[in-house]
Amino acid sequence: MMSKKIFWIFGILQNVMLGIILFLIFRSFNVIHGESVIGLDTQIFLCIAFPLFSLLVRYTMYTKP
Repeated sequence: MMSKKIFWIFGILQNVMLGIILFLIFRSFNVIHGESVIGLDTQIFLCIAFPLFSLLVRYTMYTKP
């Protein structure tokens, strides 16, 4: 039971950091290019969807015996 709580704590922390890193990378692409390469709505979607999908995949791998 304790390991499942630890998984959720560190899994969520890891994926929040992944989302932040992705957002900063996309933002730097826009700054380097000088104009919007990737729209803000797409950045937000990718920064939420990819880490969430990653967390779900890791959870399914974690729960399999």
